[in-house]
Amino acid sequence: MLYPFKLDLTRSRVLRIEMDEPAFRAASFLDDRILTPATKGGWLPLQDFVAAPAGPGPRWPLHFIFHTGHVGSTLVSRLLDEHRGVLSLREPLPLRTLAEAHDALTVAQARTMAPPPLSADQFAALLARLLDAWRRGFEGTQAVIVKATSSSARLAPALLDAAPDARAIYLNLAPEPYLATMLAGENSPIDLRGHAPERLRRLAMQRYSPLPTFDTLSPGELAAIGWLAETSTQHEVLSRFPGRVLAVDFEAFLADVPGQLHEVLAQFGLRPEPAFPTRVMQSPVLTRYSKAPEHPYDPALRAAVLHDSRQRNRGEILKGLRLLETLAPRDERHR
Repeated sequence: MLYPFKLDLTRSRVLRIEMDEPAFRAASFLDDRILTPATKGGWLPLQDFVAAPAGPGPRWPLHFIFHTGHVGSTLVSRLLDEHRGVLSLREPLPLRTLAEAHDALTVAQARTMAPPPLSADQFAALLARLLDAWRRGFEGTQAVIVKATSSSARLAPALLDAAPDARAIYLNLAPEPYLATMLAGENSPIDLRGHAPERLRRLAMQRYSPLPTFDTLSPGELAAIGWLAETSTQHEVLSRFPGRVLAVDFEAFLADVPGQLHEVLAQFGLRPEPAFPTRVMQSPVLTRYSKAPEHPYDPALRAAVLHDSRQRNRGEILKGLRLLETLAPRDERHR
């Protein structure tokens, strides 16, 4: 399959590479880490990609996994692979580029600014072409399920509008475990700072105020801004697309993996075979770190990591929770 791997809007081109089904199943992320010296492909002018005939072959139902970040989305995606009819696309790079282009288009429409990289018509045409490309599968495919990055979930309304038959799940966590998770990793401060400007802009557009300035935020407060921005987007999506999007709490998911997966499959219109629950519970996916399967990781180790984070980061977690009390009503923090 020729897969549209990367968009370059500066040079108006798309990189397509050859991928087979095992390559999709092995990839934790569809980013530069999957490229090797043996990868075959090449750049195509963007206008040629968009204008190309759709071509023969079946199209499969297309669905999405959205999430608020570090809430088990890769684990859920890999467990869905245990259903042999699922083809998972984990974090396609074009989604990030589309999200940034959509941001630029939205800002340009609201203010007098330099032209965005894509006009509204160009954005719609490119999105339609990518949705069609993602619907391709292999023999035995019953549905293609695209897992977005957390930051790309702000594109969810555009995706669901453009694919009216698509359904989605939206993974989330309550504030306190989210903050403990985000503060657990060594690279978390870099990640939080990198996403903060866009998240603050999104919250400002949603009329949260008064918002603190970026340079005054501590790590725990940056994590709180992340939770609020992504959770606000989740609430917007759930409200706009009732029935088409299922909210899934990750801690509830871990407490009942077979039952929760059954609900997720039903949301996607898929029926599990009788052996599916047993296969899931025996899957090595449950004992490995989903983003890097070479490392062991299971619910017990996750609980230990969170316990350690709560001990080390107690003060920052409290700062983040206090900021959320200031910015978000109680019902928004607990629904």
